[in-house]
Amino acid sequence: MLINADLHLHSKYSMACSNKMELPVMAEEAAKKGIDLVATGDCTHPDWLKEIKKAAVNDETVAIGKTNFIITTEVEDSSRVHHLLILPSISKAEELAERLSKYTNLKADGRPTVRLNGCEIAEIAKDIDAMIGPCHAFTPWTALYAYHDSLKSCYGDMKDYVSFLELGLSADSDYADRIEELHRLTFLSNSDAHSPWSNKLAREFNQLNVPEISFEGLRKAILREDGYGVTHNVGFYPQEGKYNESACIKCFTHYSLEECLASNWKCANCGGLVKKGVKDRVNELANFDEPKHPPHRPPYVHLMPLSEIIMTALGHASINTKGVQTAWNGLMQRYGNELNVLLNANTDEMSKMDFLDKHVVNAILAFREKKLIIHPGGGGQYGHIEIPQEIQDTIPSLQKKNQSSLFDF
Repeated sequence: MLINADLHLHSKYSMACSNKMELPVMAEEAAKKGIDLVATGDCTHPDWLKEIKKAAVNDETVAIGKTNFIITTEVEDSSRVHHLLILPSISKAEELAERLSKYTNLKADGRPTVRLNGCEIAEIAKDIDAMIGPCHAFTPWTALYAYHDSLKSCYGDMKDYVSFLELGLSADSDYADRIEELHRLTFLSNSDAHSPWSNKLAREFNQLNVPEISFEGLRKAILREDGYGVTHNVGFYPQEGKYNESACIKCFTHYSLEECLASNWKCANCGGLVKKGVKDRVNELANFDEPKHPPHRPPYVHLMPLSEIIMTALGHASINTKGVQTAWNGLMQRYGNELNVLLNANTDEMSKMDFLDKHVVNAILAFREKKLIIHPGGGGQYGHIEIPQEIQDTIPSLQKKNQSSLFDF
């Protein structure tokens, strides 16, 4: 059974999160994007756990409409490293909350900061039969490789219990598989969404082959048991991530690693701090000049949020403008979800739709043909896409056949 899953996001009880991050809204928006399984996030927050219980079918099953939820939380350790825990049941979430309450105020934030190190958190995860792995492992602030040079340094004797690594928006499999110690792990590509809208929730996700939609089914896929596993990682081009290149956190001027070292990580433009980018950090850690993918590693499919492609094509400053929303909603009504639009929809048919500007069709074609220009992110500023002028000026190409897709919706 093939499913699409976004296994890391947050609730309205986490800092800097939309108050629309509620289970019914998350379920509705996930369905629009063709996502079958969504993380609850924040399961140790007492108020959010009450809402999870209201949506529960039983101790192990949480579902709203066609959307299933898997119980998860992100935890920050005493070294500021973030860990993703995937739990088998509500009762185990209650047990985890009880264990962590000795080391933090769980009501203060949906993503708790605890007075424990990575090894101690992994020990608790093992005790409650939860899976654990580092979140957005390469980002320069709150990640495994921001503060450690190895899994052993972070997780100690529990490193072998770690079963997955979350790539984050600024990295993909080609980046991570240059590091030999990561070859045994399953890679996850998740959104870490703080709002439920189309450019955030499931901006990265996983396609998995599972025996059933359940914790046990997910466990088999992550541990690659009985022939199950992740079949595709789907997400950003790494350059789109906001920490891909080394850059100043104030003015966002980009620098090479050599320039950073020469200036002692001080921006020559404004004097601000230059933060090391994921690309440079991977180069420091890499065992190989080129990625060496283990046999179990699935393909990584690079996608861009449809709403951002439409926004760029129309020259608008926000995805919330009337023009962007009209185009996006019209395409959703016709094709069901945005993955279908980006990968399957016949562009000849799209070019005849009254509500759709021809520039949007051209932009979708440019995305499929890998002709979009990506300006890398860095220093906390996302990368952005540019549509070549010669593509914008053309009339939409007629598509002879429906394009084949990795996904069958």
